[in-house]
Amino acid sequence: MASLRYESQTREPLVTGSKTYHQVTEDIIRPIETKPSTLWKVGFTISVIFLLFGVYSVYREVAYGIGEWNLNKTIGWGWDITNFVWWVGIGHAGTLISAILLLFRQGWRTGVNRAAEAMTIFAVMCAGQFPIFHMGRVWMAFFVLPYPNSRGPLWVNFNSPLLWDVFAISTYFTVSLLFWYSGLIPDLATVRDRAKVKWRKHMYGVLAFGWTGSTKHWQRHEALSLVLAGLSTPLVLSVHTIVSFDFATSVIPGWHTTIFPPYFVAGAIFSGFAMVQTLLIITRKVLDLEDYITMEHIEVMNKVIVLTGSIVGIAYITELFISWYGQNTYEIAAFRNRWDLSTPYGWAYWLMMSCNVIAPQFFWFRKLRRNLLFTFFMSIIVNVGMWFERFVIIVTSIYRDYIPSSWSTYYAPTVWEVGFYMGTFGLFFTCFFLFSKYFPVIAVAEIKHILKKNGESYKADMGEEEKSTVEHFAHEHAHAH
Repeated sequence: MASLRYESQTREPLVTGSKTYHQVTEDIIRPIETKPSTLWKVGFTISVIFLLFGVYSVYREVAYGIGEWNLNKTIGWGWDITNFVWWVGIGHAGTLISAILLLFRQGWRTGVNRAAEAMTIFAVMCAGQFPIFHMGRVWMAFFVLPYPNSRGPLWVNFNSPLLWDVFAISTYFTVSLLFWYSGLIPDLATVRDRAKVKWRKHMYGVLAFGWTGSTKHWQRHEALSLVLAGLSTPLVLSVHTIVSFDFATSVIPGWHTTIFPPYFVAGAIFSGFAMVQTLLIITRKVLDLEDYITMEHIEVMNKVIVLTGSIVGIAYITELFISWYGQNTYEIAAFRNRWDLSTPYGWAYWLMMSCNVIAPQFFWFRKLRRNLLFTFFMSIIVNVGMWFERFVIIVTSIYRDYIPSSWSTYYAPTVWEVGFYMGTFGLFFTCFFLFSKYFPVIAVAEIKHILKKNGESYKADMGEEEKSTVEHFAHEHAHAH
């Protein structure tokens, strides 16, 4: 009966198949030791092509100036800031899965946390480029860092949320990187010990920092994980809150709204989880890891998507309600520019609504939550919708200002703006493919930790054990009567 206290038998196993500790190591480390598959090579090649196109697009912008982008009189922030906010949002799920679910002792995080943490780091790397290149004179980027200097009265503006962004995102990146790498150390030692080639043994030996798996090492590892999880948890909330302040602290109708911080955070988790789904569904197929990234993982993440999608939907409706309730002429005009289909960008608002609010509601049905093809399709739809959410907030609030004569023509990006965005996709997937080839995509040590409790064969054995115990008690009870 003791096992009943720890794990309900109605919960599905998190590791399917009859796995032993050795089998777990073999399955997860094998892709690192074998040659990459054809699918991996095709994906990697496409990613590098996108990355090179992005590099050329950035070269055009730096060499010829910001005029290479289609920014105009009223729209000083276009695709680049939309993409910046979108990528920061994608980076949110990794830390949430790792830190918050670790603190809450959620067993299902173990199959997905490693890939999600890596995704966070690559997404933040992509996001950070947009504000830097938006400066135009990119060689002046160091001006945003406050440090003792000899430039006279020139100093950063500490009142600006754009400066807070620099601190928030660099802190977030640093903590996420430490969290990801510290979790990798035991697994890197496993790869080191299995390596047959000298350079491989040496490389993984250096990366593993002399890990031996002693009790002291494990104690320190546990303590470090908890400290970093504690540091990361407030960062999940603060980073996207500060990104929302870029808009909320201005006085532009449509931006000047106090609901932005919580609704940006919910939206970031929403888009981040969708991207985790996209990556994991591909990864489990390409690397044959279906036994470790199970339907149970995918279903639980779909539940988070439907929750955060509903919060985002409430936020959209609240925005519209407050603009009507406040009866501010300019606010009403700003929101009419968004949702009225007769305006140039009305279509974008309704596309955003369909993708972010209506589409995720299908996940209320268990059959659809557990359908791989539908989940993959929905994960892409959600991220398209979240991109349009940022586009709608940024562009539709500023393309028409108070003087009709200064209204800009229809804003559409140039090929170099699109190229820069495609290039960040190239960077993201190039990094992810390299990560999946040279590092364990799933935390081997953590899977072993939950194997005896959540593994399919062990759960089956426990079920039999409990059944016989219950029958024994029932028999004794009847005998006593």
